[in-house]
Amino acid sequence: MTLVVDVRDRLGAFTLEAAFESGGRLTALFGHSGSGKTTLVNLISGLGRPEQGRVAIDGRVLVDTAARQFVPAHRRRIGYVFQDARLFTHLTVRQNLAYGRLFAPRAERWADVPRIVEMLGIGPLLDRRPARLSGGEKSRVAIGRALAASPRLMLMDEPLASLDEARKAEILPYIERLRDEAGIPIVYVSHAIAEVARLATDVVVLAAGRVVASGPAAEVLARLDLAAPGERDETAALVEAVLESQDETFALSVLRSAAGVWRVPRIEAPIGRRLRARIRARDVMLALDRPERISALNVLPAVVRSINEAPGATDVLVQLDAGGDGLLARVTRRTVVSLSLAPGTPLWAVVKAVSFDRANPPERTPAPGAAPSGIASTGWDARS
Repeated sequence: MTLVVDVRDRLGAFTLEAAFESGGRLTALFGHSGSGKTTLVNLISGLGRPEQGRVAIDGRVLVDTAARQFVPAHRRRIGYVFQDARLFTHLTVRQNLAYGRLFAPRAERWADVPRIVEMLGIGPLLDRRPARLSGGEKSRVAIGRALAASPRLMLMDEPLASLDEARKAEILPYIERLRDEAGIPIVYVSHAIAEVARLATDVVVLAAGRVVASGPAAEVLARLDLAAPGERDETAALVEAVLESQDETFALSVLRSAAGVWRVPRIEAPIGRRLRARIRARDVMLALDRPERISALNVLPAVVRSINEAPGATDVLVQLDAGGDGLLARVTRRTVVSLSLAPGTPLWAVVKAVSFDRANPPERTPAPGAAPSGIASTGWDARS
């Protein structure tokens, strides 16, 4: 699926001018409050009509102001999940799902409702009404209702914003499963970098109504110039790895990526499971000689790819190539000078095992009320 957006719209003093193209499984619209994320997603859904522009999905034009084309929202076959679940309170979960199914023409219905129920783990909830559901359960049912309409595209407008940390930890694995198994492209609105790093395959960054960056998540999230001064601690690289073995003696998991072997706090997952790592630049130390007799368990050979300094910043972002994996290190300008760092410099990247937070268990969903396992900083995220 390819989503093409090129629109211009005004709401009072605010002007949105956004253009991007994405073919990702989950495209995150990322930016601060007021950047234009919800306005843009409403134009994609048909809940708003742009002053100028064009929106198309796989060549199917949804709006083209120049050609005077506009497909109304109810005919776009887009599933929309809002911040609040917006379930019908007088209907049971089963009836809410059945209502969603009514929006798909019989000849175009592909949604398998029993499969949706299984995928989202809402079987035990089917005979309940929304008043008897937790926040996380309501979110899952809202996603199920949108899927039951056999949509061509899913729009999710900050679906976790109203949930506490425990409920977020409950729902995230289901969104990952939706991304990986449902086969439906998703546009996901968020201002939370941890959510975006965990879920997104592609990222579109909005600021003041403009697209300031777009592309694969690993490339966009690595850009220091996109972070506000107070948020540079969250600049991170994304690395794909495979769970290779378990170190039972020390409760560690051994993973392997293109960079080499990683040792992290134990992850409960089958051997061979693919994982995604978000490694914050501030957690990576650099050494010209291989360190010996140190506490850090992860020491990986790398080469400096580039050195980038954001305007007005006191720190520098060093981009590394570690056997094909891209890593980042946030250091001072003094470090760059004292180590004589330059593109092509060979060195060692050092990351402590305890820098990695445990991600949600991949084989089970956290029970309602369970404490979140966290992925707010450097951490591993199980993927199928």
